[in-house]
Amino acid sequence: MPEFDLASAAVQAALDAGAHYADARLTVRRYESMSAHNGDIEDLTQDESAGIGVRALIGSSWGFYAVPDPGTAAARHAGERAARIAQASTLVPGAPIQLAPVDVRQDSWANGCEIDPLSVPLSEKGDLLAGVTATMREHGADIALASYDAWDTRKWFVSSEGHRIAQHVRECGAGMNATAVGDGETQRRSYPGIRGHFGTAGWELVRSLDMPGNAARIAEEARALLSAPQCPPIETDLILGGEQMALQIHESVGHATELDRILGWEAAFAGTSWLDLAQLGSLKFGSELMTITADPTLPGALGSFGYDDEGTPAQPVDIVRDGIWVGALAGRDSAALAGLPYGGSMRADGFNRMPMVRMTNVGLLPGQHSLDDIIAATDDGIYMDTNRSWSIDDRRLDFQFGCEIGWEIKNGNRGRMLRNPTYTGVSPVFWGSLDMLGNDLVYWGTPNCGKGQPMQIGHTAHPAVPARFRGVRVGVTG
Repeated sequence: MPEFDLASAAVQAALDAGAHYADARLTVRRYESMSAHNGDIEDLTQDESAGIGVRALIGSSWGFYAVPDPGTAAARHAGERAARIAQASTLVPGAPIQLAPVDVRQDSWANGCEIDPLSVPLSEKGDLLAGVTATMREHGADIALASYDAWDTRKWFVSSEGHRIAQHVRECGAGMNATAVGDGETQRRSYPGIRGHFGTAGWELVRSLDMPGNAARIAEEARALLSAPQCPPIETDLILGGEQMALQIHESVGHATELDRILGWEAAFAGTSWLDLAQLGSLKFGSELMTITADPTLPGALGSFGYDDEGTPAQPVDIVRDGIWVGALAGRDSAALAGLPYGGSMRADGFNRMPMVRMTNVGLLPGQHSLDDIIAATDDGIYMDTNRSWSIDDRRLDFQFGCEIGWEIKNGNRGRMLRNPTYTGVSPVFWGSLDMLGNDLVYWGTPNCGKGQPMQIGHTAHPAVPARFRGVRVGVTG
């Protein structure tokens, strides 16, 4: 294939310029999004990008260079420049970089996709978004928004070790929210979550969300929140819905277990981590009910792929097992430095960005109880769902989250609605208080995870279920 020839030319140029290892990714991506506001289509974006990015390793240093012209001369130029950058970087002394071993593959991979998102007529998409925002307005929303996003990405990866991997990834998702304006405050309800719901799937995912069937409800809930009582500042049992659990996992577990953070490589922008590698395998992260895996093999989840952007094949990795911290998200270089056997979490958000450690599908294994079971087993507590705000320190230790909606739980029954519910905690203490897990597993897709300098936007997912935590401070406003 000509794409593999271009990537191979880039790799060979880097080797000829002195690189000990090199790889190249030729990427072609199409992107489409549309948004609606109060019954009218407000924006349509259609983009396409193509280019090749090359990594070169010399001694203690990586070099990276990318060009938007996927031609042979440009590819060779990118390889040469990547090697020169790596060579120049060796002027800063450091230990030679080792790479964790990986199975070298010549393969292709594509995700399941029943309906190509970019083949669905714009008229159908526009009618969906305009229709649900009009319905929300009719049922009490002062501001009604809806949107979708779709990506079609083709990648060809070649390494000096012998990889030749082609991948075709199609992703999409959609969401909507209703805002009601009252006397001195606003309230919002979102569906299916704060950013919508996304997956590595086709347009069948958007149709399955049944946005028209939920538009009236979320508008009415937003309006009702304006007169609901404030969440009280107390310590109580807390039940979190699945969408909020996904963000809890993302912020306090996913980012904390990225090995580049733990090693201090990402301290400049994204912060570090409270975890210490010396405690890997012994640190109590949470209760025995807590088992977190990073699994990029889950069909349809937004963090799924066949191979990461280093050519490492997808496979599940335990991060926390029975409450004990046992694994990390890593690349080949960080895994080798830490003595871990596997990387597999390196991805870039385009041809012109160097791969970095990113979450895959980092999720909590489900339990045995329905949400109704958890509520029925709770004498006194608060149930919260759908994230509204979050704040967490740069070590991913102390946090405070706000949700869009809450309900009192009294004697095993859901009671009155509460507005502005918040909760706060310290990660290992909070996760240590987990004592009931739901069984309604959803792969909540997150298409907007920011990390790195320059900023990269990552696609990840968090398999999550409702859960109960004992003795949590709620209603904190300062």
